[in-house]
Amino acid sequence: MLFSNSLGTAFGDFLSDSLRLSYLGGTLVTSAVILIVLSLHYFSKVSPVVLFWVAFVFTRPFGATFGDLLTKPVNMHGLELGTLNASIVEFLIISFLIFIAHLRLNRQNMLSCEKVKKN
Repeated sequence: MLFSNSLGTAFGDFLSDSLRLSYLGGTLVTSAVILIVLSLHYFSKVSPVVLFWVAFVFTRPFGATFGDLLTKPVNMHGLELGTLNASIVEFLIISFLIFIAHLRLNRQNMLSCEKVKKN
């Protein structure tokens, strides 16, 4: 845990500060890595354990750069939403993703039930 949190946070700072990608750039890079991991999960035979840990580590710099993007002042290339508004934005995004996951799970359950009825 300590290793992944430290490495993840340091990588987020490296992307935004040292590589000067801005908070948006750092968010996009870490999002891309997470999307690659997701694609590998569904379309390859890479170990799920390895993919989990890569995704686990990269959620840290994603959270750091996305949080900075929402809260930092405009002159620092942030959106300057403040912590309350940034929390609301993040809450809405997470709620939407949970809703989508719930719909997907319901659809899978309905398909499973239909298969059982046919047999």
